[in-house]
Amino acid sequence: MTGRIGFMQGRLSPVIDGRIQAFPAPYWRAEFAAAAALGLRCLEWTIDHEDIAENPIMSPTGRAGILDLARRHGVAVPAVTGDCFMQAPFWKTEGPDLPREFAAVAEACGALGARILVVPLVDNGSLQEPEQARRLFDGMASLTPRLRELNLMVAFELDLPPAEQAGFIAAYPADCFGICYDIGNSAALGWDPAEEIRLLHPRIVNVHVKDRLRGGGTVPLGEGAAQLGAVFRLLRRAGYAGDYILQTARAADGDHAGALARYRDLVANLLAA
Repeated sequence: MTGRIGFMQGRLSPVIDGRIQAFPAPYWRAEFAAAAALGLRCLEWTIDHEDIAENPIMSPTGRAGILDLARRHGVAVPAVTGDCFMQAPFWKTEGPDLPREFAAVAEACGALGARILVVPLVDNGSLQEPEQARRLFDGMASLTPRLRELNLMVAFELDLPPAEQAGFIAAYPADCFGICYDIGNSAALGWDPAEEIRLLHPRIVNVHVKDRLRGGGTVPLGEGAAQLGAVFRLLRRAGYAGDYILQTARAADGDHAGALARYRDLVANLLAA
């Protein structure tokens, strides 16, 4: 089962500027070997808005380096999380050619061979009014033909109640748009996983594994409000066949590899149960 367990880029590196998640610019190369040593065969790339042009995925030379490391260590990059969109959401900005940066990231994903681009509609990226949802929809509609050419799926991460998530994603074509189901975020919001997965499972294409307190922050797996056993069982029964990405709490003692190994084993046991 470990072949379906991956990790969010940066979780095998020192913490950057006290942030739980950030592109690990000084360390990203080393993470491939570290992941292979843990038996983790995929990582989800991250892109921040700050210094976005310097992210290796955004240049041919950088992508060549990524692919070389992926081949040498047997660690694939099937998905990318666009934290840059949450940090600077085009759907909250007025102006011409709003999705231009989004299009550039999509092109980079396609050139790398990634098949999923996660768009976090949470925190600063949360849809707070109908006009923002309209701008997002219009921007995505303009890009849909190119997404098909790139064979790239946009996976929205949402903070809406389950029924509203189902209504939201129903408006988007299923061949190009799906849901990234974040276990910890849903637990923090108090959503019922049985209802979520019943309503959303046909559109779930990616799963982020983390635990959070109800109404609070990220904590080690098993110490928060996430009903981990139930969630994995429900996803299995629903036929989910994608990856499980460890977007887990950072190690307080700095042993990030040790923490990720424990989380890997916990998830593997839940998947096998």
